[in-house]
Amino acid sequence: MALFILTCTDKPGALDLRMATREAHLAFLRERMSIIKVGGPLLDDAGGMIGSMLVIEADSAAEAEAFAAADPYRLAGLFERVSVQPWRLAVGGFA
Repeated sequence: MALFILTCTDKPGALDLRMATREAHLAFLRERMSIIKVGGPLLDDAGGMIGSMLVIEADSAAEAEAFAAADPYRLAGLFERVSVQPWRLAVGGFA
């Protein structure tokens, strides 16, 4: 297993779509908590949600990409950009 960081940037002006899809997104994540290490929304300077960040554990980059592709936020067209990168923990830790 390897760690991957998923960085997803919302399309400008898409807060209504984010909120309309939020429960489906959270349900998707709850079903996959065994592979999620940490995650949450990206915020603008005023504290508004403008994207998402997750660190997940997966067997391959393809598996991490499949996880990202199945997220209800992505299926709804919320994201302008999605990046899936291999990642290694160097300092700190997960609860």
